[in-house]
Amino acid sequence: MKEKFLSDVQKIYDYLSSKKAEVNKLYEYLENNQFENLQIIDAMAKELNLEMSDDLRVALVGRLVSLRDDSFVQVLKKRELSEEKIIFLVEGAYKFVANYWNDYHADTLDFIHKEDLLNPFYREIFKGVYNVGLAMTSWQSSWTAHIINGINKELSKKFDSDQAVMEYLEKNNLFDMGHDDMVADRSYSVLVKEDGGYKSEAYIKAFKKEVDSVIDALEEFSDALIELEDDLFDQKWQYVKYIQSLITAFSEKRTDRLVHYWSEVDRAWMDITTPIQIGHPLEYYEDHYRKAVALEWDIRLSNPTYQSANQRANKLKNMSTELYQHIDRDGTHKDIFDFCQKSLQKVQLYIGRPALYFGAEYNGLFSAQVVPNDEKISKECGKKIFAFSDEILQIQRAKPFLQLSLDIFGQEFLSGERNFLFKNTKDWHRVYDITTIGHEFGHILWCDESTESVMNRSGNFKNIEEFKATTGGLVSFFMDSSSDESELERYVISDTIKRAVGLIGWMEVDEVQPYYCEGLVHLSGLFETGVLSFDTDSEKLNIDRSDEKIKRLKEWYIKTYSSLASHYLEKKDATLWLEQFAKKEKEYFLPNDQNLKLFVEFYFAKYKEMGTQIDFSDSKKNYID
Repeated sequence: MKEKFLSDVQKIYDYLSSKKAEVNKLYEYLENNQFENLQIIDAMAKELNLEMSDDLRVALVGRLVSLRDDSFVQVLKKRELSEEKIIFLVEGAYKFVANYWNDYHADTLDFIHKEDLLNPFYREIFKGVYNVGLAMTSWQSSWTAHIINGINKELSKKFDSDQAVMEYLEKNNLFDMGHDDMVADRSYSVLVKEDGGYKSEAYIKAFKKEVDSVIDALEEFSDALIELEDDLFDQKWQYVKYIQSLITAFSEKRTDRLVHYWSEVDRAWMDITTPIQIGHPLEYYEDHYRKAVALEWDIRLSNPTYQSANQRANKLKNMSTELYQHIDRDGTHKDIFDFCQKSLQKVQLYIGRPALYFGAEYNGLFSAQVVPNDEKISKECGKKIFAFSDEILQIQRAKPFLQLSLDIFGQEFLSGERNFLFKNTKDWHRVYDITTIGHEFGHILWCDESTESVMNRSGNFKNIEEFKATTGGLVSFFMDSSSDESELERYVISDTIKRAVGLIGWMEVDEVQPYYCEGLVHLSGLFETGVLSFDTDSEKLNIDRSDEKIKRLKEWYIKTYSSLASHYLEKKDATLWLEQFAKKEKEYFLPNDQNLKLFVEFYFAKYKEMGTQIDFSDSKKNYID
């Protein structure tokens, strides 16, 4: 029976891959000027009452296929629309995209039922997740309007800095309380106005109608599962307990008990170890101030052919042990170090695809994820790491070549990257393992239960945490004494260069500010070591990957990461470390290094001007045998 089940999972996995390929054809139609095949994009523009243009067409395809709205926002800004109008159109685009993907997922459900795949219990898992997902998606609009476009914009206008906002929230007890009477590092509540100030309300009170709909769907889901049996993995009651813990958490009205009940959700979730994993509200990037958890809801489906013991945990363990012996010679912070080492060993790794997804995930899917964020539960139960390498490879190969990339990197650099992307699938997955899965393991290091809440007093913890995560993976690769991956060094460094530069494009997107800041720190190292430099006269980015420069870069990473690890162990405010590399000027962080600052401003101006222009001078036919 398990063999048939895994065979069925593979059929669903292959079906998801073929369906995604069909959606990705919208990019192909763009590249080939086959606009007659882009009726869905024309319909989207008509729905939004926007006059079609080349840049809008590219941005809308990106919004629908890749689920990102940054290019769309830049196109609207170029049209000199008001902030209110842009918010209105972004919301309209979200609803259009949500309807499209809701139908898309319904088709996946139909396929599973028509083909009689899995068994009744797991078919019900898919059905239940879908029904809850519709309710979560309906809630997303009011969540965004109230928190992101409402309260947060008010707070940023009311105070002259993020730090002042954070101090106000702390002084007025407007954060959720976590374990052991400590301020939590995230919220399951929202601020509402009261007597000229604010009070905190649980989601069930602030969004009663929407949350009631979610709870109703969860209750139907639980009732349906109780009537069936899991005769494959014997995890029926683990799933039921998990769904019922979600009902309890969503129903809780006391803000000082929310973290407790959501930790019970995480605890129940960690007990589910089948290839079909349900994702719930876990991340909190969108809300810069109170870290209100986003409305994630999905199924992550593991690839049966790609589940093997992962070596990344051991490589990070070896690296962190070696560094720790130099950083903390007297053992002052050994408790934190031991906490992290145990967490590394308890990780469950799932490599696969998102199968159904809803809510906040229509604003962007993750390439990988390590959760839960609740470190008390992680200490007890470990963490899960999800990696979606097949999904990422497929979308990277589908995206059109952009003129901006050609202007910045030059054809020689891009040809090397494209040959690797299209012709070297095996090594591409190995580099993904080093950089992306390594990033997720890197999140685990140097933290314990109180690290984030203590280091985030001025609101910048996430703005250094993403660099810490990525660089943990990179430094473990650079310090690796074995030679089993050494031939990948050039590709790893090229990927780091390309990603660091690309992250500049997210300067004005608040919910991904941590990645933008991460990019600024990477670029600081690339510029300091001479791997990158910017000729202001010719407006040309120079790339030097000579052995000497790469050696200096690796030394910079090890030195910089060591200082960051020490900063974490001592739980110093995150802003102190970040401001060695970048400081906030008005609304956005900019690098301290003047040559780098000129490049960042130059790149972002070009991104705004031409970030959606397709490069027709090169073709994917040149890289596909």
